[in-house]
Amino acid sequence: MMCIKQIFSRTHRLKVGQVLGAAFTSSRCFHGEQQVSRESSALPIIHHSRYVCDLPPNHRFPMGKFPRVLHCLIKDQVITEEQVWVPEIASKELLSCVHTEEYLNDFFNGKINEQEQRRTGFPWSEGIVRRCRYETGGTVLAAEVALQRGLACSTAGGTHHAFPSYGSGYCLLNDLAVAAKYLMGVSSHKRKILIVDLDVHQGDGTAFIFKEEPLDDGMEDKEYLSTVETHLPLLLETFRPDLVLYDAGVDPHWEDELGRLRLTDQGLYQRDLYVMKTVVSRGVPVAAVIGGGYSREVDKLALRHSILHRAATQVWRDCGM
Repeated sequence: MMCIKQIFSRTHRLKVGQVLGAAFTSSRCFHGEQQVSRESSALPIIHHSRYVCDLPPNHRFPMGKFPRVLHCLIKDQVITEEQVWVPEIASKELLSCVHTEEYLNDFFNGKINEQEQRRTGFPWSEGIVRRCRYETGGTVLAAEVALQRGLACSTAGGTHHAFPSYGSGYCLLNDLAVAAKYLMGVSSHKRKILIVDLDVHQGDGTAFIFKEEPLDDGMEDKEYLSTVETHLPLLLETFRPDLVLYDAGVDPHWEDELGRLRLTDQGLYQRDLYVMKTVVSRGVPVAAVIGGGYSREVDKLALRHSILHRAATQVWRDCGM
Protein backbone atom coordinates (compact mmCIF):
# COMPACT_ATOMS: atom_id res chain seq x y z
CA MET A 1 0.00 0.00 0.00
CA MET A 2 1.39 3.41 -0.88
CA CYS A 3 0.05 6.19 1.30
CA ILE A 4 0.80 9.87 0.76
CA LYS A 5 -0.66 11.88 3.59
CA GLN A 6 -1.08 15.56 4.35
CA ILE A 7 -1.11 17.25 7.74
CA PHE A 8 -1.70 20.86 6.96
CA SER A 9 -2.33 24.42 7.98
CA ARG A 10 -0.20 27.21 6.51
CA THR A 11 1.09 28.78 3.32
CA HIS A 12 4.51 30.14 4.27
CA ARG A 13 7.38 28.14 2.70
CA LEU A 14 10.90 27.74 4.09
CA LYS A 15 13.64 27.75 1.47
CA VAL A 16 16.21 24.95 1.52
CA GLY A 17 19.44 26.09 3.14
CA GLN A 18 17.84 29.08 4.84
CA VAL A 19 19.42 29.35 8.28
CA LEU A 20 17.07 29.98 11.22
CA GLY A 21 14.45 31.83 9.22
CA ALA A 22 11.01 33.00 10.19
CA ALA A 23 9.77 29.47 10.71
CA PHE A 24 12.68 28.53 12.99
CA THR A 25 14.04 31.37 15.11
CA SER A 26 17.48 31.59 16.67
CA SER A 27 15.98 31.19 20.15
CA ARG A 28 14.62 27.76 19.23
CA CYS A 29 16.33 24.78 20.91
CA PHE A 30 16.76 21.41 19.24
CA HIS A 31 15.53 18.24 20.94
CA GLY A 32 19.08 16.87 20.99
CA GLU A 33 21.45 15.58 23.66
CA GLN A 34 24.45 16.34 21.47
CA GLN A 35 24.68 18.45 18.32
CA VAL A 36 27.29 18.65 15.61
CA SER A 37 28.77 22.00 14.71
CA ARG A 38 26.26 24.44 13.27
CA GLU A 39 28.97 25.18 10.70
CA SER A 40 29.12 21.57 9.48
CA SER A 41 28.46 21.25 5.76
CA ALA A 42 27.58 17.54 5.83
CA LEU A 43 24.21 15.76 5.76
CA PRO A 44 22.79 15.53 9.32
CA ILE A 45 22.26 11.94 10.52
CA ILE A 46 20.12 11.37 13.62
CA HIS A 47 21.02 8.34 15.74
CA HIS A 48 20.94 7.14 19.34
CA SER A 49 22.51 4.02 20.80
CA ARG A 50 19.24 3.46 22.65
CA TYR A 51 17.23 2.94 19.49
CA VAL A 52 17.52 -0.73 20.55
CA CYS A 53 16.37 -2.87 23.47
CA ASP A 54 16.43 -6.53 24.46
CA LEU A 55 13.78 -8.85 23.03
CA PRO A 56 13.06 -12.54 23.70
CA PRO A 57 15.25 -15.00 21.75
CA ASN A 58 14.15 -15.58 18.14
CA HIS A 59 11.75 -12.62 18.18
CA ARG A 60 10.74 -11.72 14.63
CA PHE A 61 11.42 -7.99 14.87
CA PRO A 62 14.96 -7.20 13.62
CA MET A 63 15.98 -4.94 16.51
CA GLY A 64 19.67 -5.17 15.67
CA LYS A 65 19.27 -3.32 12.38
CA PHE A 66 19.35 0.18 13.89
CA PRO A 67 22.98 0.34 15.10
CA ARG A 68 24.07 -1.63 12.05
CA VAL A 69 22.65 0.97 9.69
CA LEU A 70 24.96 3.56 11.24
CA HIS A 71 27.86 1.12 11.31
CA CYS A 72 27.67 0.27 7.61
CA LEU A 73 27.37 3.96 6.65
CA ILE A 74 30.53 4.79 8.59
CA LYS A 75 32.35 1.64 7.43
CA ASP A 76 31.58 2.44 3.78
CA GLN A 77 32.64 6.07 4.34
CA VAL A 78 29.24 7.39 3.32
CA ILE A 79 29.22 9.50 6.49
CA THR A 80 31.50 10.31 9.40
CA GLU A 81 30.78 10.24 13.13
CA GLU A 82 30.94 14.05 13.12
CA GLN A 83 27.67 14.14 11.16
CA VAL A 84 25.69 12.36 13.87
CA TRP A 85 23.16 14.27 15.97
CA VAL A 86 21.97 12.55 19.17
CA PRO A 87 18.30 13.06 20.08
CA GLU A 88 16.78 13.60 23.49
CA ILE A 89 14.27 11.13 24.82
CA ALA A 90 10.71 12.19 23.94
CA SER A 91 8.95 13.55 27.00
CA LYS A 92 5.45 12.60 28.03
CA GLU A 93 4.40 16.19 27.32
CA LEU A 94 5.72 15.96 23.76
CA LEU A 95 4.03 12.62 23.13
CA SER A 96 0.71 13.90 24.48
CA CYS A 97 0.26 16.07 21.39
CA VAL A 98 -0.82 12.81 19.69
CA HIS A 99 -1.30 10.09 22.30
CA THR A 100 -3.92 9.98 25.06
CA GLU A 101 -2.93 10.47 28.69
CA GLU A 102 -4.43 7.10 29.63
CA TYR A 103 -2.41 5.25 26.99
CA LEU A 104 0.84 7.01 27.89
CA ASN A 105 0.34 6.27 31.59
CA ASP A 106 -0.34 2.60 30.86
CA PHE A 107 2.54 2.33 28.42
CA PHE A 108 5.07 4.05 30.66
CA ASN A 109 4.04 2.05 33.74
CA GLY A 110 3.66 -1.42 32.23
CA LYS A 111 -0.12 -1.63 32.43
CA ILE A 112 -0.35 -3.26 29.02
CA ASN A 113 -2.29 -6.54 29.05
CA GLU A 114 -1.42 -9.66 27.06
CA GLN A 115 -3.97 -8.97 24.33
CA GLU A 116 -2.54 -5.47 23.81
CA GLN A 117 0.99 -6.87 23.74
CA ARG A 118 -0.01 -9.41 21.09
CA ARG A 119 -1.44 -6.60 18.97
CA THR A 120 1.84 -4.69 19.09
CA GLY A 121 4.02 -7.78 18.66
CA PHE A 122 6.21 -6.76 21.61
CA PRO A 123 6.30 -7.90 25.23
CA TRP A 124 6.24 -4.86 27.50
CA SER A 125 9.48 -3.82 29.18
CA GLU A 126 11.08 -0.64 30.45
CA GLY A 127 13.55 -1.06 27.61
CA ILE A 128 10.88 -1.01 24.90
CA VAL A 129 9.41 2.16 26.40
CA ARG A 130 12.80 3.87 26.43
CA ARG A 131 13.63 2.70 22.90
CA CYS A 132 10.37 4.01 21.44
CA ARG A 133 10.75 7.34 23.21
CA TYR A 134 14.27 7.83 21.83
CA GLU A 135 13.12 6.79 18.35
CA THR A 136 10.32 9.37 18.45
CA GLY A 137 12.73 11.98 19.75
CA GLY A 138 14.96 11.15 16.80
CA THR A 139 12.22 11.83 14.28
CA VAL A 140 11.34 15.12 15.98
CA LEU A 141 15.01 16.15 15.93
CA ALA A 142 15.33 15.14 12.26
CA ALA A 143 12.37 17.37 11.43
CA GLU A 144 13.80 20.29 13.42
CA VAL A 145 17.20 19.97 11.80
CA ALA A 146 15.65 19.61 8.33
CA LEU A 147 13.87 22.93 8.79
CA GLN A 148 17.25 24.54 9.37
CA ARG A 149 19.46 22.54 7.02
CA GLY A 150 17.02 21.44 4.32
CA LEU A 151 17.51 17.67 4.72
CA ALA A 152 18.10 15.24 7.60
CA CYS A 153 17.80 11.47 8.04
CA SER A 154 17.27 9.29 11.10
CA THR A 155 18.51 5.72 11.39
CA ALA A 156 15.14 4.64 12.81
CA GLY A 157 11.50 5.82 12.78
CA GLY A 158 8.38 5.31 10.72
CA THR A 159 6.13 3.73 13.37
CA HIS A 160 2.95 4.53 11.48
CA HIS A 161 0.68 1.79 12.87
CA ALA A 162 0.45 3.37 16.34
CA PHE A 163 -2.90 5.00 17.15
CA PRO A 164 -3.51 7.73 19.75
CA SER A 165 -4.80 5.24 22.35
CA TYR A 166 -3.01 2.00 21.49
CA GLY A 167 -0.07 0.45 19.68
CA SER A 168 -0.20 -1.98 16.79
CA GLY A 169 2.06 -3.87 14.39
CA TYR A 170 5.46 -3.24 16.01
CA CYS A 171 4.52 0.44 16.48
CA LEU A 172 3.96 1.78 19.99
CA LEU A 173 4.34 5.54 19.51
CA ASN A 174 3.56 7.29 16.23
CA ASP A 175 6.77 9.23 15.68
CA LEU A 176 5.70 10.82 12.38
CA ALA A 177 2.44 12.13 13.81
CA VAL A 178 4.20 13.44 16.94
CA ALA A 179 6.81 15.30 14.86
CA ALA A 180 4.16 16.79 12.60
CA LYS A 181 1.81 17.82 15.42
CA TYR A 182 4.63 19.29 17.47
CA LEU A 183 6.06 21.38 14.65
CA MET A 184 2.61 22.59 13.66
CA GLY A 185 2.00 23.68 17.25
CA VAL A 186 5.23 25.59 17.87
CA SER A 187 5.16 27.77 14.75
CA SER A 188 3.57 31.20 14.96
CA HIS A 189 1.76 30.46 11.72
CA LYS A 190 0.86 26.78 11.55
CA ARG A 191 3.01 24.87 9.09
CA LYS A 192 1.77 22.65 6.32
CA ILE A 193 3.36 19.22 6.69
CA LEU A 194 3.15 16.45 4.12
CA ILE A 195 3.88 12.86 5.14
CA VAL A 196 5.08 10.77 2.22
CA ASP A 197 4.78 7.19 3.39
CA LEU A 198 6.26 4.65 0.97
CA ASP A 199 6.44 1.78 3.42
CA VAL A 200 4.66 -1.15 1.77
CA HIS A 201 2.10 -1.44 4.58
CA GLN A 202 -0.72 1.02 5.07
CA GLY A 203 0.13 3.62 7.71
CA ASP A 204 -3.28 3.17 9.33
CA GLY A 205 -2.29 4.76 12.61
CA THR A 206 -1.03 8.03 11.18
CA ALA A 207 -3.44 10.82 11.88
CA PHE A 208 -4.96 12.95 9.16
CA ILE A 209 -4.60 10.48 6.31
CA PHE A 210 -4.89 12.49 3.13
CA LYS A 211 -4.71 9.98 0.35
CA GLU A 212 -4.12 6.28 -0.27
CA GLU A 213 -3.67 4.41 -3.50
CA PRO A 214 -3.65 0.62 -3.92
CA LEU A 215 -0.48 -1.10 -5.14
CA ASP A 216 -0.80 -4.44 -6.87
CA ASP A 217 1.09 -7.42 -5.46
CA GLY A 218 4.26 -8.19 -7.36
CA MET A 219 4.83 -4.64 -8.62
CA GLU A 220 8.40 -4.13 -9.84
CA ASP A 221 10.73 -1.12 -10.09
CA LYS A 222 9.43 0.60 -13.21
CA GLU A 223 5.72 0.42 -12.39
CA TYR A 224 6.28 1.38 -8.76
CA LEU A 225 8.44 4.40 -9.60
CA SER A 226 5.93 5.50 -12.21
CA THR A 227 3.22 5.48 -9.53
CA VAL A 228 5.32 7.67 -7.23
CA GLU A 229 6.21 10.04 -10.07
CA THR A 230 2.53 10.42 -10.94
CA HIS A 231 1.43 11.51 -7.48
CA LEU A 232 4.25 13.34 -5.74
CA PRO A 233 4.70 16.43 -7.97
CA LEU A 234 0.95 17.07 -7.99
CA LEU A 235 0.76 16.89 -4.20
CA LEU A 236 3.69 19.27 -3.81
CA GLU A 237 2.19 21.78 -6.24
CA THR A 238 -1.31 21.50 -4.78
CA PHE A 239 -0.53 21.66 -1.06
CA ARG A 240 2.78 23.51 -1.09
CA PRO A 241 4.05 22.01 2.21
CA ASP A 242 6.57 23.68 4.50
CA LEU A 243 8.10 20.33 5.42
CA VAL A 244 7.95 16.76 4.12
CA LEU A 245 8.33 13.79 6.46
CA TYR A 246 9.45 10.85 4.34
CA ASP A 247 8.98 7.24 5.46
CA ALA A 248 11.39 5.26 3.26
CA GLY A 249 10.37 1.74 4.23
CA VAL A 250 12.34 -0.99 2.45
CA ASP A 251 9.64 -3.63 2.75
CA PRO A 252 8.69 -3.20 -0.94
CA HIS A 253 11.96 -5.08 -1.62
CA TRP A 254 11.65 -8.47 -3.31
CA GLU A 255 13.48 -10.22 -0.46
CA ASP A 256 11.44 -8.70 2.37
CA GLU A 257 9.72 -11.28 4.55
CA LEU A 258 6.52 -9.27 5.07
CA GLY A 259 6.24 -7.24 1.84
CA ARG A 260 4.69 -8.47 -1.39
CA LEU A 261 6.29 -6.25 -4.00
CA ARG A 262 9.34 -6.89 -6.18
CA LEU A 263 11.63 -3.86 -5.91
CA THR A 264 15.39 -4.25 -6.18
CA ASP A 265 18.11 -2.35 -4.32
CA GLN A 266 18.46 -0.10 -7.34
CA GLY A 267 14.71 0.47 -7.41
CA LEU A 268 14.74 1.57 -3.76
CA TYR A 269 17.69 3.89 -4.42
CA GLN A 270 15.97 5.48 -7.42
CA ARG A 271 12.77 5.89 -5.39
CA ASP A 272 14.55 7.62 -2.49
CA LEU A 273 16.65 9.77 -4.82
CA TYR A 274 13.57 10.84 -6.77
CA VAL A 275 11.45 11.67 -3.71
CA MET A 276 14.10 13.70 -1.88
CA LYS A 277 15.45 15.50 -4.95
CA THR A 278 11.93 16.34 -6.17
CA VAL A 279 11.02 17.86 -2.80
CA VAL A 280 14.33 19.62 -2.07
CA SER A 281 14.52 21.12 -5.56
CA ARG A 282 11.23 22.89 -4.81
CA GLY A 283 12.72 24.54 -1.73
CA VAL A 284 10.93 22.25 0.73
CA PRO A 285 12.88 20.64 3.60
CA VAL A 286 12.79 16.84 4.04
CA ALA A 287 13.17 14.76 7.21
CA ALA A 288 13.48 11.06 6.41
CA VAL A 289 13.06 7.92 8.52
CA ILE A 290 13.87 4.33 7.59
CA GLY A 291 10.41 2.76 8.02
CA GLY A 292 9.73 -0.96 7.84
CA GLY A 293 11.94 -3.76 6.63
CA TYR A 294 11.97 -7.39 7.73
CA SER A 295 14.59 -10.09 7.34
CA ARG A 296 16.37 -12.54 9.60
CA GLU A 297 19.60 -11.57 7.84
CA VAL A 298 20.04 -8.40 9.89
CA ASP A 299 23.29 -7.21 8.32
CA LYS A 300 21.76 -7.48 4.86
CA LEU A 301 18.66 -5.65 6.04
CA ALA A 302 20.68 -2.84 7.63
CA LEU A 303 22.56 -2.36 4.37
CA ARG A 304 19.22 -2.15 2.56
CA HIS A 305 17.97 0.51 5.00
CA SER A 306 21.17 2.50 4.43
CA ILE A 307 20.08 3.04 0.83
CA LEU A 308 18.08 6.00 2.14
CA HIS A 309 21.13 7.71 3.61
CA ARG A 310 23.24 7.00 0.52
CA ALA A 311 20.57 8.56 -1.69
CA ALA A 312 20.25 11.52 0.71
CA THR A 313 24.02 12.07 0.57
CA GLN A 314 23.79 12.21 -3.22
CA VAL A 315 20.90 14.68 -3.07
CA TRP A 316 22.86 16.80 -0.57
CA ARG A 317 25.76 17.01 -3.02
CA ASP A 318 23.72 17.41 -6.20
CA CYS A 319 21.64 20.21 -4.73
CA GLY A 320 24.65 22.06 -3.30
CA MET A 321 23.35 21.90 0.26
